Amino acid sequence: MVVSIPMIRDSTTLKSALILANKCLLFNYLYILNQLFYKTPAILRLFFGSLLWKIKTKEKAIYLTFDDGPTAGITPWVLEVLDAFEAKATFFCIGKNVQAHPEIYQAVVKAGHAVGNHTHNHLNGWRNTAKSYLENTTKAAKHIDSKLFRPPYGKIKPKQIRLLKKAGYKVVMWDVVSADFDQTLDSETCFQNLIRHTKPGSIVVFHDSEKAFGNLKKVLPQLLAYFSTEGYVFKSI
Repeated sequence: MVVSIPMIRDSTTLKSALILANKCLLFNYLYILNQLFYKTPAILRLFFGSLLWKIKTKEKAIYLTFDDGPTAGITPWVLEVLDAFEAKATFFCIGKNVQAHPEIYQAVVKAGHAVGNHTHNHLNGWRNTAKSYLENTTKAAKHIDSKLFRPPYGKIKPKQIRLLKKAGYKVVMWDVVSADFDQTLDSETCFQNLIRHTKPGSIVVFHDSEKAFGNLKKVLPQLLAYFSTEGYVFKSI
């Protein structure tokens, strides 16, 4: 991860620079640690508390999210399954995909779901400057009417976070990841990990993408059925 360190002219600036560098290194370390778990470690939420990791609620509510769409044949299927369980969700859309499938995007909105910005070209924040990252997000915003934002891959720099917040965005991360995109995992493993870690207020990540569909088509109906019988409701952010 490339870190921009301010010009060091005095001890105060040096201290600020060291804090920034250490925080960036810590973010990198904790992000890698996060990839080893289905549930986001509490320490990551603690150090980056300004990001939305889960919803504070005593209600038995789960917040399903879907990244990387809209995708022809997959996002419409997701909408049908959600409707069957009277569930609402949040779709973090890629701008170029919305541009390619505006009718699917409109179907998501018409069905009463929330939408969010996932950049225009699914950018890796660690490989892009803050300026280019915000520009790509702004490009996506021409097609996505939302101030919710989720960084692709979960990779984002502190300066990018600051610029996004200045532009009025709420950066949404997650509490539980389904790992539906991991083709080395079978759907039963995905399902068992989800029911083990999902709690009231959990923000759960799925992907309405071709890569994830093999697991998604089996796990999503199972998860909705299981938690419905447990008295949970499914809400959008």
